[in-house]
Amino acid sequence: MTDLLRVNDLKRHYEVHVPEGLFGRKASLKAVDGVSFSIEKGRTLGLVGESGCGKSTTAKLVLGLIPATSGTVEFAGTPVTARHDAQWRAMRRRMQMIYQDPLGALDRRLPVITQIAEPFEIHYAQMPAAERTDRAAVLMDSVGLRPDMAMRYPHELSGGQRQRVVIARALALEPDLLVCDEPVSALDVSIQAQVLNLLDDLRERTGFAALFISHDLKVVRQMSDQVAVMYLGRIVESGLPEEVFRRPQHPYTKALVSAIPTPARRGKRERIVLEGDPPSPVDVPSGCSFHTRCPIAQASCRNAVPQLVASGGHAVACHLVNAGATPAVQAAE
Repeated sequence: MTDLLRVNDLKRHYEVHVPEGLFGRKASLKAVDGVSFSIEKGRTLGLVGESGCGKSTTAKLVLGLIPATSGTVEFAGTPVTARHDAQWRAMRRRMQMIYQDPLGALDRRLPVITQIAEPFEIHYAQMPAAERTDRAAVLMDSVGLRPDMAMRYPHELSGGQRQRVVIARALALEPDLLVCDEPVSALDVSIQAQVLNLLDDLRERTGFAALFISHDLKVVRQMSDQVAVMYLGRIVESGLPEEVFRRPQHPYTKALVSAIPTPARRGKRERIVLEGDPPSPVDVPSGCSFHTRCPIAQASCRNAVPQLVASGGHAVACHLVNAGATPAVQAAE
């Protein structure tokens, strides 16, 4: 299949002021630091990691909402930049986003059908108002919203209903790529399942590709064809969901997988507890950025940044794994 989205060595660094000494100092915050991946048409890449690892910044870079420090993003063979010109607007019709907070993503002053019809007004200004409304009504039905909800305001809907409004609006222009940034994290567990099933069903029907961002590994496993694990702005492991979750190789991925609850009938897996908190992206450790928390780190891990090395479609960025060392931390089955 053809790659719809290609991301190559993408970086986003911010200059920040760090309180230190009498006057403080300037430092570089490495939000995203050399990320590469691709997504084929109709497929979903799940991007997972702890809060603050750079997932949401990656999403904004992919959509051209913020400029990259370096690296490239290509959508359907065309470079994506943060220049909001005619080419970018035409491209954005084919690239849409579902945000984490549906209430924050909606205008509280407008009824939901007006907001679902808004993309038609922006991108197809000549479309008659009646047709925009009719199309919005069809979209409401496609995401399971009743006709009587059309004139309600966001605050009159439940969290799950508001997220369905956001999904309907994102699908209005029939995008080729949908970027989902923690789309269910603000919802109750029972509602999460409904929204995830809806997204899965819509993908089957419409064929859009997706970048699905979440800190919840169970959700990523359910929704993704490929998985990439991020830590401090870098991808440390990637591959097929079953391969990554059944046979994780990177020590960080193993720790994440060990925290996934398992049914009682399968027995309890040994929990791997990482020491300390993730380092600040302002002061990323030298060498492997995970070595300060890694249970198998050696002196050599402090010296060189490990490269993402692929073997049979499963890629890992770990000096010890790629050197053929036997990790002390066992994979969680």
